[in-house]
Amino acid sequence: MQIVTLRRLQLAGNLPLALVGGATGLIGDPRPTAERTLNSRETVEQWVANLRRQIEPLLDFDGRYAARMVNNLDWTEGLSALDFLREIGKHFRVNRMLAKDAVSARLQSDAGISYTEFSYQILQGMDFLELYRRYDCRLQTGGSDQWGNLTAGTDLIHKVTGDSVHLLATPLITDSAGAKIGKSTGGGNVWLDPSMTSPYAFYQYFINVEDALVGQLLRILTFLDPEEILALEKETAQRPAARAGQRRLAEEVCSLVHGRAETEQAIAAAQALFGRGTLADLSAATLRSALVEAGLVLVRAPVPPAAALFKEAGLASSLNDARRTIAEGGAYVNNVRVTDPERHFAAEDLLHGRFLVLRKGKRTVAGVEVIPDAS
Repeated sequence: MQIVTLRRLQLAGNLPLALVGGATGLIGDPRPTAERTLNSRETVEQWVANLRRQIEPLLDFDGRYAARMVNNLDWTEGLSALDFLREIGKHFRVNRMLAKDAVSARLQSDAGISYTEFSYQILQGMDFLELYRRYDCRLQTGGSDQWGNLTAGTDLIHKVTGDSVHLLATPLITDSAGAKIGKSTGGGNVWLDPSMTSPYAFYQYFINVEDALVGQLLRILTFLDPEEILALEKETAQRPAARAGQRRLAEEVCSLVHGRAETEQAIAAAQALFGRGTLADLSAATLRSALVEAGLVLVRAPVPPAAALFKEAGLASSLNDARRTIAEGGAYVNNVRVTDPERHFAAEDLLHGRFLVLRKGKRTVAGVEVIPDAS
């Protein structure tokens, strides 16, 4: 959401500064319950490199309003403790710092809070001061849960320079029950990194959002015209089973993050798995990602017969149940109906030499990945 906000500001003629925390990542902001485990410099350096790769495709780093990547390690690494305390620390009042929600919650807990995490808000406040000094940055954006850290920067700038700067706090994205949606909430985690959330899984995440969230997410995460969003909201309300809003949301956000080619593969996979496309057209990576989401089991060669496969993949409770499904015409392998429960599958039947897509009826799918016989 913050990257999209920067992109909107850039499109409006502003110069975005995408700040990565090479310094603050070594500390970690206070959690409500317990101290964070401090990470090594090498780990944080790798995080910074990963963040750069993720952010750079989403902003324009050329042209009149070119974005710039900045790393707060640049202005903290060479700063001595004495200079930090004399030049920055003297402007912070401990009573106000103690009143911050994250700090006060920890003070009331058995874990308490270390000076390391307590000082995080000072470091983040110093970031805004340095961005103001170096780049004339006059607006900082962040999530509303970062309000205390954001105001630490405006207060510091005013005390040091006498100037006033501005903040833009964006609301947290929540579900219909008011629970925060994000990488730290568990269960429904979704990541920008394709190695952690594949493009197919990323696409499916947005396909499956609840109807009540569609309009909000279309406004927040896409650049569609308001008229089109209103039309999609109306269609979603009138024909919820069609999931028109979710499909457009998934297409737009996946294209923004992973590019059009990966999005087209994700769409093709979603269709092909349920018999509305050609499985052979999918790349091995996309097919495997889709099958992992559906439920992928590993089977050692030689491949068991059809009935045993359906039981192994969890599409039947027993061999008799699998045989009954096949006899009733509801079993498919690679989108071809299977009529013989003892049917065997040869190497040429395997997609990309190792996959089988099993389907029970119209909507229940599972995958099989065949592992060569160790002998």
